[in-house]
Amino acid sequence: MTDLAADFPILAATFDGRPLVYLDNAATTQKPRAVLDALTDFYTSANANIGRGHYALARIATDRYEEARAVVQRALGAADPAEIVFTRGTTDSVNLVAETFGRGRVGRGDDVVVCGMEHNSNLLPWRRLCEGAGARLTVVPVNARGRVDVADFAAALGPRTRMAAVAHVSNVLGTVNPVREMVAAAHRAGVPVLVDGAQAVPHRQVDVRDLDADFYCFSGHKVYGPQGVGVLYGRRELLADLPPYQVGGGTVKGVSADEPVRYVPVPARLEAGTPNVAGAVGLAAALRYVDKLGWDEVRGRDELLVRHAVGTLGTVPGVRVVGAPGETPSGIVSIVVDGVHPYDVGGHLDRHGVAVRSGVHCASTFLDELGLLGTVRLSFAVYNTVAEVDRVAELLRTVRPGAWTAEHPTARFL
Repeated sequence: MTDLAADFPILAATFDGRPLVYLDNAATTQKPRAVLDALTDFYTSANANIGRGHYALARIATDRYEEARAVVQRALGAADPAEIVFTRGTTDSVNLVAETFGRGRVGRGDDVVVCGMEHNSNLLPWRRLCEGAGARLTVVPVNARGRVDVADFAAALGPRTRMAAVAHVSNVLGTVNPVREMVAAAHRAGVPVLVDGAQAVPHRQVDVRDLDADFYCFSGHKVYGPQGVGVLYGRRELLADLPPYQVGGGTVKGVSADEPVRYVPVPARLEAGTPNVAGAVGLAAALRYVDKLGWDEVRGRDELLVRHAVGTLGTVPGVRVVGAPGETPSGIVSIVVDGVHPYDVGGHLDRHGVAVRSGVHCASTFLDELGLLGTVRLSFAVYNTVAEVDRVAELLRTVRPGAWTAEHPTARFL
């Protein structure tokens, strides 16, 4: 496979003389030169506010922004660019749907269904909605392998279920949910579904029409794009009926003291104020970069790294791989080390230049179901290598309990 590290300038960095091994890509990916160049080019050749400026530079900026929307539309297989709303990220997207679409549907005695593996960003907005409305939040349990059975999901959909929200891919184990079947089950019950695609979009080609998703969202920074920009896809007919999530500049046709406010159509109605134009342009560059690599390259690298990690790390004494990441590789392998706190493992790796994520990964209820204090998560990107996995295995043979948490005694309570 092609060595892609040279495309990512930060990967040339060293820490205490050690080269960076970056394995925290489920949290945020590094940015290729193509994205950095797109950001620089926008700010040096097209920087202006969009939509309402009647001069050449503003029109150029507006065209770049709308071109980015079209790139996202094609990447997701959406029917229309107007089905793409730019947000600040997955968290912002889920909150938008919960506070507009959800608030208009969910009332006292109703029910919202989520899965037991959800990230807090696809759990807490629905929990808050239910608490405020007097509704019930139903959590579909995961099985011993950290998966959700379609039959269990379908059984949770009752006559008062008004909404369902599911992760496409778990951010803890890399588990790929059978989203198409889950959506079909929900639709048979008349229930719309939001899919959290934050961990899916970087690793697999997503077609929202094939999934039949009502809403789908992801974050730019997890797919080699800038931080602070994300996407909400929604069916045009559903978005069209949503009230503004926020109000302000760019959302109205006109305001007067004695007449009702007239709002513009979607997607502008849901993008109040000055959007992250450069972020959208950078995200488009990131999606083009992945498209140029090809999904065969992306999936092939995922499969190689995940299966090598499962096979290699599992041979280290005291190391256990959680779940079954090799079944449907999606770039994530979580491990536990017997008798060693995850923070101690992460701290040991960090001292040797290896960046991993340790803890509960904003999914503490999921870890509770698995009976785990936390995990050490290796999450891969297109620039990672087998040699980096071997380096982790080598270091795991020398990890000892207590070193990091002794230096940071509050870590055990985080």
